[in-house]
Amino acid sequence: MTDYQPPHLDEEQESEAAEAPKPDPLRSVYTSSFGEILKQTGVSLVVSTYQAGKVILIRYDPDTETVNTHFRAFAKPMGIAVDANRLSIGGTNTVWYYRNMPAVARKLEPEGKHDAAYLPRRIHVTGDIDIHEMAWAGDGELWLVNTRFGCLCTLDADHSFYPRWRPPFISALAPEDRCHLNGLAMLNGRPQFVTALGETDTRGAWRENKANGGLLMEVPTRTILLRGLSMPHSPRWYDNKLWFLESGEGSIALADVRHGTWRTIAQVPGFTRGIDFYGPLAFIGLSQVRESATFSGIPLVERLTERTCGVWVVDLRDGRTVGFLRFEEGVQEIFAVQVLPNIHFPEMLEWNDDRIKNSYVLPDDALAEVPEEMKE
Repeated sequence: MTDYQPPHLDEEQESEAAEAPKPDPLRSVYTSSFGEILKQTGVSLVVSTYQAGKVILIRYDPDTETVNTHFRAFAKPMGIAVDANRLSIGGTNTVWYYRNMPAVARKLEPEGKHDAAYLPRRIHVTGDIDIHEMAWAGDGELWLVNTRFGCLCTLDADHSFYPRWRPPFISALAPEDRCHLNGLAMLNGRPQFVTALGETDTRGAWRENKANGGLLMEVPTRTILLRGLSMPHSPRWYDNKLWFLESGEGSIALADVRHGTWRTIAQVPGFTRGIDFYGPLAFIGLSQVRESATFSGIPLVERLTERTCGVWVVDLRDGRTVGFLRFEEGVQEIFAVQVLPNIHFPEMLEWNDDRIKNSYVLPDDALAEVPEEMKE
């Protein structure tokens, strides 16, 4: 963790949340402290919203001194995996692979403003497996939470997906969403923890006890570490601690696996799902959650009649909210939140972008054979 000290969010700042420069129907508001956090830490965020069909780059614009929300259209984007120059996004029945090309970023208009440009490289067709969280392993392999089949899987050129692990209580590999496996935490470059909404083994059976039937498991030992959770999501190993979101409570919690307990660090005004960290700060995705059978009866709905969608920043040391960005229209649900460290103003090129036609990335030895006047 770094020594970064976040600005204090007081009532005046919250009431004077500045309106972000984004027109309807995707407008947002944010606290001045949220912009200051992005500016001082030098990070940006990539956020997915399957409900709105968008991937959002949230970045600080030094020219206007405002927070910029940059939207890209995707088909049901959910899990996001970031590792060095790689960015992957899980969608309806595909995984999209992007690569950061700094040389392209330097050529984007206005010149000199962008410090990262993610270009599409390939698509893997998985079929509809309801991809939830994803993460890169230390060996360079991408791991997916395959929620529909209740397993962890990887990808190869010959198969839709390759099943690698599933909970011991799931008796068969069937596309029935038997336990709603959803979250994945890596440790030392390997899958270590997962969350699920029920210890169940029939189609959709987790829905019967969603309010407190959730669990957290250890992958290598296949043991259940915590039971009785309210719709847990997004386990993360960070700062030598195991964090997770208890979404049904609208909270972030810290696990004590030795004693089989957990402690709430902060409650926020929405369904918590998607989290990443920088120093002592947690960037947490919030969803309004619909008034539907899926979300009825959970503690958050009982606690709050009005719920919020956006990204909340919580100081892990004391649980204070130190800034937020809130979507006013268009976006009601967030799935993934990922920090792009040391990237201030990224761009993501869409598949039909004309600039992709003339952006060639070659090995160094091949580039040496290109005429000098053509390299730029």
